[in-house]
Amino acid sequence: MKIEILKENLKNALNITQGLTSSSLTLPILNNILLSTEKNFLKLSSTNLETGINCWVLAKIEKEGKTTIPAKLFNNFVSFLPDKKIILTVKDNILFINCENYKTQIKGINPEEFPIIPQVKDKENYLEVDIFSFIQGLNRVIEICSPNQIRPELSGVFLCFQKKLIKIVATDSFRLAEKTLFLEKEINQEYSLILPQKSARELINIFSEKKGELKIYFSPNQIFFSSLLNETFHSQVQLTSRLIEGEYPDYQEIIPKTYKTQIILHKSEFLNQLRVASLFSGKVKEVRLKIDPKMQTLEMFTQSPEIGENRSSIPGKIKGEKVEISFNYKFLIDGLLNLESQEVIFELNGEDGAAVLKSLNDPNYLYVVMPIKSG
Repeated sequence: MKIEILKENLKNALNITQGLTSSSLTLPILNNILLSTEKNFLKLSSTNLETGINCWVLAKIEKEGKTTIPAKLFNNFVSFLPDKKIILTVKDNILFINCENYKTQIKGINPEEFPIIPQVKDKENYLEVDIFSFIQGLNRVIEICSPNQIRPELSGVFLCFQKKLIKIVATDSFRLAEKTLFLEKEINQEYSLILPQKSARELINIFSEKKGELKIYFSPNQIFFSSLLNETFHSQVQLTSRLIEGEYPDYQEIIPKTYKTQIILHKSEFLNQLRVASLFSGKVKEVRLKIDPKMQTLEMFTQSPEIGENRSSIPGKIKGEKVEISFNYKFLIDGLLNLESQEVIFELNGEDGAAVLKSLNDPNYLYVVMPIKSG
């Protein structure tokens, strides 16, 4: 293999693919990126066996070929090179790198050992979504799902593709977030699947600063995400992921349809007082709230035998029943940080019922949190 490539283009492609590689002692090949030529492109591939990434970058191909190179070493080395043309040559699985005053050799591993990354079989059947909206939706639920060996379906993000909308959902059984996105084109077939959290994180890392359309391809056990190079019809990045097997819980049953108490509060003040309260809550992370419609205030109380106690209050627009209720302060803070309005709606259903946080101006996102039961 012999190619010429601009340092900037190579560095961008390495930034996209390196994050998926891991320090595997049992399978050293997973520490490597596969470099291969494909027409007028250098293709970089990486995988952790659950998720795979292919990235294409324009290059001058003088001689075709392929090899695998340690991802971290290669990425770090390229970072230090001048912003010039780089010549890459491969002989006997050794990568020779020439760039201005640098002449370097990096030992690789036989590319035949690199795992096969699944490819899209039905290229005509896909769904297009706006990259920015989809990634923002993932971002607002990603932190809620967490590894769960007993219930692996809770370890991922639930994606439900309906006729003209997508539901993006995550829950850890203590809280739940749902973001609804609306599609410009109606889809013919409905899909629902559970995307692993690591794959969702990679999507966010790769596409968070990109614009345009994201193509989504479906298969029984895999999902594929693909974006195009600017001004071409060739893929720039393609991410494929295995899906989590299992039935996602009927989360709609968890979301309250009504409320007993509703409060409208200034988000920044609510956040600030919760952060102060957290200093006095100790290891339990419990904050006690007292909501009084007559006084139109939310009172907050935390205490710790080792530290002391704190009381504060926030004025708000309150209607419904008086209630005293306890929450994990971290869960409330996480929910508030994902709301995008200055004023937020906090709906309660007694001291043991699920509560809902919503933006005043965004009906398409909600955050459900369970209280700490008294006694």
